[in-house]
Amino acid sequence: MQKSNILKEEIPRKVVAASISGSIFAILMGITDPNPFGDSNLSTFQYIRAFFLATPVYLMYSFPVILIYGVLTSAISDAVARLIARRTKLGFDTYFSLVFHVIFGLILLWYSLVASILFFITDYVLRRRDKYNWVSAVKSLVIPVLTIIGFMFVVYLMDIGR
Repeated sequence: MQKSNILKEEIPRKVVAASISGSIFAILMGITDPNPFGDSNLSTFQYIRAFFLATPVYLMYSFPVILIYGVLTSAISDAVARLIARRTKLGFDTYFSLVFHVIFGLILLWYSLVASILFFITDYVLRRRDKYNWVSAVKSLVIPVLTIIGFMFVVYLMDIGR
């Protein structure tokens, strides 16, 4: 892929992938570990409330890392995978890219590994769709913001109902 196509199409697609996968990752973290510093014996209502409280916090801390580190390492992974696939004439650039995503995702072990695989899957699905530009990349940044607002609104409604 040419340098101009990378900046015009690939990086914006990866920003969209980061917005989607970052929000999904925060929700998954909220489901699996809604109360990371507290008691693990929660009633159903406490679990749901902790899930809605923890998800925006997970998103606030994980999304910038997924956006910056994820987009950068994913672009590097894809470029190196294309180079290896072209040199070996095997055509397994997707598999090579997955391997590099996993390697870059091992920086914080399981948490970042899950995020990198989720990022890879999201980027792979988006790759099959339309072309992405910088306008769609900027618009996609609304996804994490709306996720935070939505979860905080549910917490607000839970507090009013008490």
